[in-house]
Amino acid sequence: MKTKLLTFLLLLFIQISFAQEKSELNELPKGEVFTSKQSVIINGKTINLDAETGTIQLRDENDKPIALSGFTHYKKTDSNENRPIVFAFNGGPLQSSFWLHIGVLGPKRVEINDPTYTKPAPYSIVNNEYSILDKADLVLIDPVGTGFSKPIGESKWEDFWGVDQDIRSIGLFIEQFLAREGKFNTPKYLLGESYGTLRSAGVSKYLQDKGIAVNGVIMIGAVLEMHHLLFGPGDDVSYLIHFPTYAATAWYHNKVKDKGESLESFLNDVRKFTENEYALALFKGDQLTDVEKNALAQKLEDYSGLSKDYWLKANLRVINSEFFQELFRDTGLTVGRLDSRYTGTNENLLAQSALTDPAGDAFLSPIATAFKNYLYNDLKAGSHLTYTPMVTSPTFKWDWRHSGNVVWNAQLAISTLPDMTSAMKRNPNLKFLILNGYYDVATVFYGVEYSINHMGLDAELKKNISMKYYEAGHMLYAHKPSIQKLKNDIDEFIDQTSK
Repeated sequence: MKTKLLTFLLLLFIQISFAQEKSELNELPKGEVFTSKQSVIINGKTINLDAETGTIQLRDENDKPIALSGFTHYKKTDSNENRPIVFAFNGGPLQSSFWLHIGVLGPKRVEINDPTYTKPAPYSIVNNEYSILDKADLVLIDPVGTGFSKPIGESKWEDFWGVDQDIRSIGLFIEQFLAREGKFNTPKYLLGESYGTLRSAGVSKYLQDKGIAVNGVIMIGAVLEMHHLLFGPGDDVSYLIHFPTYAATAWYHNKVKDKGESLESFLNDVRKFTENEYALALFKGDQLTDVEKNALAQKLEDYSGLSKDYWLKANLRVINSEFFQELFRDTGLTVGRLDSRYTGTNENLLAQSALTDPAGDAFLSPIATAFKNYLYNDLKAGSHLTYTPMVTSPTFKWDWRHSGNVVWNAQLAISTLPDMTSAMKRNPNLKFLILNGYYDVATVFYGVEYSINHMGLDAELKKNISMKYYEAGHMLYAHKPSIQKLKNDIDEFIDQTSK
């Protein structure tokens, strides 16, 4: 009798627990998706699109809902089931995809008054003849904490805010979206900008480890080893990889001694100087003689526009924010970080480092405002939902740890270069297209070159990485000639890798 009673109570407890769990699952928000019809004219041809924007439930590996994941999806109306699909995201590390969306990829784009400040609204939102929607369907992803994305259930922000956490959540979204759309057996691409390139290297391996091989990865404004952008103690690589971009900036602003035949020829000379003279000098440290130091400082002046005396005072090492402030010190201007063609008012002429980024100031308002106008009016997103372009909370904290980057509980690097290397060596058909702006001081082109040259790839496999260059900054699409080149480069890449 006692055993039967215990069995009854146990079964009752299980039923109550199951019912409670089911009730809790039913109470979790399902997400909202808003649909609309869009179109874009590319090369004189109209492409009709089925568009949807909003959120869907993101599930963990055990199908437990963990987040509302925000996205915008453009699918060609009545398209072929084998039409390629591109998953795109920005960086930050925590910004939504609004930059790429209204800047270059979507059916509409906002016109920027490059290379200076765009006047306040009304902004010009036009048909985007440079969109990739003639080549592929497009999914723009907003990581949790941006756009309409947020954690649900037992999940917390920190479950998504970190290098590994982010790779996992984006990878989960892509896998589940492919299942939702029945697109597993179709050419698949990742497209990331800025931190999104570091993310895409990790996601490509994450998906590959789950049996989902992508055809290609497109990187705009790439960085694969974040620590080299930080000018950490004893890290001379940071100074070396930034110098060619300092030189390109000085070349653009007519601050160099000899501009040569072209920007490309000038930068080839700068690369040789950096590798053969500057690197050796920094490696010597205080063993460098005064004669050697003076001779090197003079060459640094000739290439960068900063005075020999300044380079000597800086011990031959100038961080980027110091360069922004110093190049136009005599005229009271400061130089852009996202695009060094831009200049703005120097708020403090005595400051050692720049206080603001003129390019960022020039880009943000037109792109963010134009996108929100398009999102709520054209894409029909619900006005009861607040769209977050980027996380600005003072409590925001990103976990920079990544598998292989931490040894003895010490952060040795911030890099997904090993992920990219492993993915390529295990899948010799994986291709990368890396698009670099010469005037991008946020993610410098020579830094990517340095990373690629240290992957340990054999000559044949290294051919799977294509490097393209633009006379623009971080947002290549702000520069009209570059946006056309970008369109052509991506089209050619998709054509070559989707067959």
